[in-house]
Amino acid sequence: MSAALEHDPEPVDEPEYRWPIPPAEGWTADDLDRIPGLPPHTELIDGSLVFISPQTAFHGRCMRLLENRLLEQAPDHLDVMREMTVKLDSRNRPEPDVLVFPVDANTGPAQTWYEPEDIVLAVEVVSADSRERDREVKPRKYAAAGVRHLWRVEQDGDKGLPVVYVYELDPATRSYALTGIFHDRLKVSVPYDIDIDLTAIDRRPGA
Repeated sequence: MSAALEHDPEPVDEPEYRWPIPPAEGWTADDLDRIPGLPPHTELIDGSLVFISPQTAFHGRCMRLLENRLLEQAPDHLDVMREMTVKLDSRNRPEPDVLVFPVDANTGPAQTWYEPEDIVLAVEVVSADSRERDREVKPRKYAAAGVRHLWRVEQDGDKGLPVVYVYELDPATRSYALTGIFHDRLKVSVPYDIDIDLTAIDRRPGA
């Protein structure tokens, strides 16, 4: 007697996802909390939704290293968090990879964004799909909104380690000045005393 043929289970019909249709004037910063079914870490740039590609190991480890070291060394009046949006204006709500801000800018567990004037430091770790936004678009918008310090982090092509480009806002021109490029070790005195071993990116916290 021949064995019965095995059949693949019947496909299960899943409801078709309907992408949100933007209004004629584009989305607003407040819409970001109201649009159903958005992927995690969706940003709003110039009234358009920006979806984030899957994270690389470098990106995730870099955020972990910077968040942990910034928090360890922060004075008591400052707090550190990763991947929270900043409402720059009604049409722009980007999500820096790491943020430093005053403790009293926290409003509670349901909070989803911060004011730009509260941001002491914004950190952007550059990904393949975000190079133009992280190198040009976001810095210009952060500066115009008055964010005082910005770090742009790139991966060194030879060592695979973080390279940190440190910028400080010129309040007269509302533009950033590059104050340093750091390999292997980042040591600065503003916005507070910070010393980070960038070669520790693959090291577990506390190791």
